[in-house]
Amino acid sequence: MPFPKETDTLQEAEQEVLMVTLPDTEAQVIVHCMYYPGYYESKIRIWQSTYLLDRHSGHRSPLLHAEHIAVYPNWTDVPASQPYRFTLVFAGLPKSCVLFDLIEDIPHMGGFEVLYIRRNSSDIYQVEV
Repeated sequence: MPFPKETDTLQEAEQEVLMVTLPDTEAQVIVHCMYYPGYYESKIRIWQSTYLLDRHSGHRSPLLHAEHIAVYPNWTDVPASQPYRFTLVFAGLPKSCVLFDLIEDIPHMGGFEVLYIRRNSSDIYQVEV
């Protein structure tokens, strides 16, 4: 959209601005995770194949970013007996989604899985893994 001309009135300029449609911003879902390691030091990591699954439509929102946890093939050391926090950022879920799962899809047992997460208006969640 070109800048308003000097001769345009403020009202005309405001009308032009109102008619501009901006592209949708990329929606994201933020999941803050708490991991309890037990009595021994342990190692954790997240696989890039982790996603959110809309339980109604089957839509999968891929993992976009991980904070404070290594991504496969690397590992994060977790001290014994101390809860460990990390954050996962996913692509947005469909607007119609009301219930979803967090699934770490890996080729062996032991992947993170949190089922039946109820959608909220902020799309920011706290879960235990």
